[in-house]
Formats: sequence, C-alpha cells, structure tokens
Amino acid sequence: MTIKHIGVVGAGTMGNGIAQAYAAKGFSVTMTDVAEAALERGLATIDASLERLVKKEKLAAADKAAALGRIKASTRLADLAEVELVIEAATENLELKLGVFAELDRTVPPGTIVASNTSSISITRLAAATKRPDRVIGMHFFNPVPVMQLVELIRGLQTSDDTYARVEASAKAIGKAPIRVRNSPGFVVNRMLCPMINEAVFALAEGLATAEEIDHAMKLGANHPIGPLALCDLIGLDVELAVLNVLYEGFKDPKYRPAPLLVEMVEAGYLGRKTGRGFFTYG
Repeated sequence: MTIKHIGVVGAGTMGNGIAQAYAAKGFSVTMTDVAEAALERGLATIDASLERLVKKEKLAAADKAAALGRIKASTRLADLAEVELVIEAATENLELKLGVFAELDRTVPPGTIVASNTSSISITRLAAATKRPDRVIGMHFFNPVPVMQLVELIRGLQTSDDTYARVEASAKAIGKAPIRVRNSPGFVVNRMLCPMINEAVFALAEGLATAEEIDHAMKLGANHPIGPLALCDLIGLDVELAVLNVLYEGFKDPKYRPAPLLVEMVEAGYLGRKTGRGFFTYG
C-alpha cells in the first residue's frame, strides 16, 4: 500500500521540518503536539521557510499555499486515526518516547507504521513497547529537514521487509537519500559525529584554542562547512549530550564519555541556538 497520509508527533524543529518536507511533495500531513502554542510556532516556521523559497523563486506562491493547505495541526493523537505512517519527533528521551509509542499503539490503526526520528535510541526497544513491532522503524532526518537529503532508515530486530520498503519509498518520494542502517547506538552519522564534537569541547575546556579558533581550524583544515562547536549549537547541546550518553551506556567505552564542560553548559541552560547561547551567542 502506498503511503499518502503522514502523521507527525511533535511540532518542534524536526517535527515541523518533516511536516514541511512531506507536504511540499503532495502528501497530506497531520502534525500534532501537546501544546497549541507549539503548533502555532511550528506552522509559522513552515510558513516562513516556504516564503523564503518563494522569494528566491524556487517555489511558486500557489505551491506554497497548496503545501500549507495539506497540513492539519492538532493537539489530539486521535486525529492520526487515518494516517498510514506516523513519525514521532519528540525530545530525545527514552522514557518519553516509550510513552509516546505506547499511546500511539493504542490510538492509530493496527496497520499504521510507527517511525521514530530518534538520533540514537534503540528502535528494537521502542518497537517492544507496541503490539506492532514489525511495523516500527527508525527514520532519522537531519536538520534542517527541508534541505538535508540524508535519512537514516533503522531496522529494529522486528522490522518487516514490507515496512522498510514502504518507508523507503516515502523517503525517496520527497527527494531524500535514505541509507539502510542496523540498529546500534548512535546509528552511523552520530556514532562518528558526536565524538568529534565532544573532542572539540574537550579541546576548548583544556584551553587548546578559543571556540572561534577551533571552528576556524576545522573549516579550513578539514574542509567542514561549519565548525564542530557551531554545529553543536545548531543541534542543541542537550541533544548532543543525550546522544553521547546513549553511546556511553550502549558501548560501555570511555571514548564516548561526555566532556564535563558540555554537561555543565547543559545544566546551565546554555543549549545553543534555541536558547540564544551555547558555545557562541545568538541574537
């Protein structure tokens, strides 16, 4: 069965980006969040993102209006009753996600595929919280979702071939480049990326160089488009810490130990761009 109607749980940065990506390619989307204010912010973000494309003449005004018209916002999970695929994009917290998956399992039809946008948490464990483990899969999008092509498709131990094929087809239909990933802490990208960012935090804490110099060095010396500390600010220091903790617990390897400075900054509420302050300050 071809997927035509998508549900998204969470209207934050990743959730509204996923909703935009699917709606812009003709899919019907129901975006839910527990807070009405979060839905309003999510819709406003989508509107502004599409408007930038219109101003750059990459999207017609009529196509922008059509995309927005395909998105329904709701605070009720019950409104996901007709979707063929629902993508959970809640905060990177295992207990929270387990609760969301259990509730979705009670709410959406038995044939609906339930995916998680988790960047590190075990898909096998999330699937076990449902009565449809064969229809659970990981869909790890990258920020900003409308721009970044990569999607990691993570099969849990229980994920069926049919589930994988249908989700892969939906990702390709919105112009993404999916890769097949085995369930493992951090998957592919974050298993490599987060330790690199963490090492940059260690270097900063040790006074090896300033934040500006560390980022400048990686941009010029390694040809990175953005420095590791600025990237951490974009991802969110809390998300970086959550992924490192999953890696550390999953592999029991000290090389994944979070830098104490990263932990302290998260405790201080310096989470990066979303709070206006991380390794750099934002207006």
